[in-house]
Amino acid sequence: MSQENSKHDHSIGYGAYVLVWLSLLSLTVITVAVAGIDLGGYILPVALFVAAVKSFLVINVFMHIKFDELIFKVFIGVTLLILVAVFALTAFDLATRL
Repeated sequence: MSQENSKHDHSIGYGAYVLVWLSLLSLTVITVAVAGIDLGGYILPVALFVAAVKSFLVINVFMHIKFDELIFKVFIGVTLLILVAVFALTAFDLATRL
């Protein structure tokens, strides 16, 4: 039973949570600021990059996926692959329209 308790005893300190929270706040400010700037065709990649960084922080820190079993990481990987496939198919559809 001690192995089971030690397996799930991966906690990070409150300071790390505060740093991640401040990072998420600053990335949200960056998202809002970029929305007001005319970047032309680069606005979508910049917004997706900021969203990906925020998702990475939330998934690894607040959802504790970093410390979970491999199967959960596989599920997240499959989900990301499906998301990329949907984005690629949507981009292909938009590129081939008249």
